[in-house]
Amino acid sequence: MFNKQLKFFYFFCLSIISFWTTNSNALDLDEATRTVVKDSTGQTVVLSSEQVKRGKRLFNTTCGACHVGGITKTNPNVGLDPESLSLATPRRDNVESLIDFLNNPTTYDGLTSIAETHPSVKSADIYPRMRSLTDEDLYSIAGHIMLQPKIISEKWGGGKTYY
Repeated sequence: MFNKQLKFFYFFCLSIISFWTTNSNALDLDEATRTVVKDSTGQTVVLSSEQVKRGKRLFNTTCGACHVGGITKTNPNVGLDPESLSLATPRRDNVESLIDFLNNPTTYDGLTSIAETHPSVKSADIYPRMRSLTDEDLYSIAGHIMLQPKIISEKWGGGKTYY
């Protein structure tokens, strides 16, 4: 019981630290910072201030329990940092491919669906928080994931090294 409480306290503190270290005001971010890769051809898109704010809020409430600070608690070897996303099959280093993952998640090698164990729109019956997410919400979440390395650099996905 004490071990569970200690783990909860650790992850709670990690969440608070992540919140304060990523608490950039969307209005403070210039257009160059808000520009992220949109698709696999390398086309870019500028996120609006509203998308930045919405993405942060939705990521923290929907994904933050397992991916605080860009880590993956269930598999610390695979984070949400740009390198890890680019090495996935298919590549997940752009907004559209992250939306695809949120709709239909697969293993890192892309061979097996993990919709029953990873929250997704496909498994909204198992993960209620996914039920109400719109396409615009998914776009904002994916934008947030792509934006964080620009804001907190190597801390995003850095895990215990930084938190």
